[in-house]
Amino acid sequence: METEIPAIFRSRETILPERFTFHSSRMRMKKVTKEELEAMDAMSLKCAQELSDAHVDVMGYACLVAIMSMGRGYHCVSEVNLHQETIANDFPTPIVTSAGALINGLKVLGAKQISIITPYMRPLTNMVVDYIEHQGIKVKESIALEIPDNLEVAAQNPMNLLEIYKQLDLTNVDVLVVSACVQMPSLEAIDIIQSECGIPVTSAAVCTTYEMMKKIGIEAKSTIGGELLSGKY
Repeated sequence: METEIPAIFRSRETILPERFTFHSSRMRMKKVTKEELEAMDAMSLKCAQELSDAHVDVMGYACLVAIMSMGRGYHCVSEVNLHQETIANDFPTPIVTSAGALINGLKVLGAKQISIITPYMRPLTNMVVDYIEHQGIKVKESIALEIPDNLEVAAQNPMNLLEIYKQLDLTNVDVLVVSACVQMPSLEAIDIIQSECGIPVTSAAVCTTYEMMKKIGIEAKSTIGGELLSGKY
């Protein structure tokens, strides 16, 4: 969240006069387990209130699996609750969750069937698959890298995905999600994989950036070559 999303916005600054600042309030988590994810999510309202003090234009809730582990459709609940916190703090602010952004991004791409790669343990990956399928998008295959440590997830080499994705059968797959986690880096690999496999390739971070741009009124598709959701920026 704090690396790839700013990288995409910074890339935009090289071709357009817009300038952006980034502000963070952190929810604590060390191990990516359902229990720690629930405890982390409980801190989200406090974080929204703190960021609201800065009068930001849009807020992004980073953790996709924290939302999806809370039950089907929870991104809608979370977005409403976080928005209410900003209203109570006298600065109503648009809210984007990475979970909701991934779903919306896949729908923009017209995806009916996808495959995904996650860093999560298999039970959490299964929750992510169920969540996505409940939103009307079939998940053909999923790879769970089963990395429990949150810092280890962030330390992954994105170029490893160039080999990992080849374990998937992409026949009849509309979109490949190479990282269904904003913590696991993938940005450097997305364009390469898309060129190799010939279908749209995206990530939770790319979809979150796209949704944040939409919320603040930026025409992401027309000003970034029409390729933001599929990784080109």
